[in-house]
Amino acid sequence: MAVYKVTVATGDMVEAGTNNSISITLVGSYGESRQTTVSFFFLPGKEKSLSVHCGQDLGPIVLIRLHKWRLFLEDAWFCKDVRVTAPNGTLYRFPCYQWLEGITTVELREGSGKKLVDDELQILKEHRQQELAARQEAYRWKNFAQGWPRCLNVDSIFELDSNIQFSCIRATNFTGFLIFQEASHFLSGFLLRRTSWNSLDEMRTVFSRTQGRDIGGCLVCCPLPFPLH
Repeated sequence: MAVYKVTVATGDMVEAGTNNSISITLVGSYGESRQTTVSFFFLPGKEKSLSVHCGQDLGPIVLIRLHKWRLFLEDAWFCKDVRVTAPNGTLYRFPCYQWLEGITTVELREGSGKKLVDDELQILKEHRQQELAARQEAYRWKNFAQGWPRCLNVDSIFELDSNIQFSCIRATNFTGFLIFQEASHFLSGFLLRRTSWNSLDEMRTVFSRTQGRDIGGCLVCCPLPFPLH
């Protein structure tokens, strides 16, 4: 009997948790485990730990499968990562950082960087091909107009997978930054200016007021069109 210690972490953003059922399957070089239930309830920013019992050693863990299903209402779940500790103490990390929606199964590779030539197992080669096909399906291109750069072949951002859409947090940060910039330029007399600049020093005075401000916890640097000495 081989016992694997598994820890599943939920993201800490709003509504990252779920009341849907989540289960896991471990896939090793020598075989795979049975599907084991992790939990029926996850809170944002929390972790769930469990033991997965296998009849034999699975060898190096190369993949995991996360299974999500619902009894009644759909409740999307954002998985941060999964950590698996083998009976010999080896720790395997599986980054996820994506939403799981509906009744679905997501396969995650072990977090070590690998090239195509490093995929010796057939299951890893198939996983890479499936991942490539999914990306090609998600990022289809079309011509917006003759002579223009190509754009995504969707009519609305809401047609994209939730993991591709711009996050609410990032959108809020950008919106807040734009409001701050407009207010700063308004107070500096930039937006209402009807006359020409008197000198470069006057331009430096206006633009330097928004240089290096801390917006929403991140440093925003707006490069000037000319150097400051």
